[in-house]
Amino acid sequence: MLRLLNIEFQKLRYNKAAKVITITYFVLITFIALIASIEFNFAGVKFRIADQGIFNFPYIWHFNTFIGAWAKLFLAIVIVSMMANEYSHRTLKQNLIDGLSKKEFIGSKFLTVLVFSLVSTLFLFIVSMILGLSFSDYNEFSIIFSDLEYMVAYFVKLIGFFAFCMFLGILVKRSAFALGFLFIWWIVENIIYAVLKFKVFKGTDIADNIVQFFPLESMDNLIGEPFSRLNFIQTAANQLGESFQKDYAVHWYEILIVLTWTVIFIYFSYALLKKRDL
Repeated sequence: MLRLLNIEFQKLRYNKAAKVITITYFVLITFIALIASIEFNFAGVKFRIADQGIFNFPYIWHFNTFIGAWAKLFLAIVIVSMMANEYSHRTLKQNLIDGLSKKEFIGSKFLTVLVFSLVSTLFLFIVSMILGLSFSDYNEFSIIFSDLEYMVAYFVKLIGFFAFCMFLGILVKRSAFALGFLFIWWIVENIIYAVLKFKVFKGTDIADNIVQFFPLESMDNLIGEPFSRLNFIQTAANQLGESFQKDYAVHWYEILIVLTWTVIFIYFSYALLKKRDL
């Protein structure tokens, strides 16, 4: 395992673009902290976003994982380019000549995906802890470490998404085309959902039950939007006679769906590589 990881990180070590993009990703995560210092002025009324409770425990776990998930696209570029470079630089063929099996090759890539996901999750956890301990109104131990299932969901979401990107990198062989294919896939999922929701199963929840099994949609479902949980939004909605009845929990079956897709992506990555004549 360590040998396979060492091979991959030796390749990334000399990839300047990958290093720049990776550093940019972690810098963007730390920018969440800058939200705390932003002060708005509406009609002479000044307020900071941090004062609205977004960094309160345990809400911060939900908010930061939702925001942090958007930055995963930067690491997705690294994953896709990592696969594309194997073909353009012919390192894949050289690795196989040197005795690395195709199964070990896919294993090394997936281990890299796991490391990226784990480091990203730990980094976000540390940033969230620092912000929470600095700004939260609730610092009881039981409150701080409640709702940590959002961190688990974040970790699983990254693994699933990066495994998908790895598969696309092997399938398409070109970074730009692979990322383009990812965008097209997202569009297709939304078109299918619109057709099912407003044409086929109009007026029912059947469409929502179906699309939850789609790859990108299942990953998005792991962490729902957190904004409607904020107290001032809830208060404003109540004053307008509205209320938010949403399920914000992380469900085991949603995690299972994403993990199933992860296994599928890894399997087809290996099957495609095994079938392909290099």
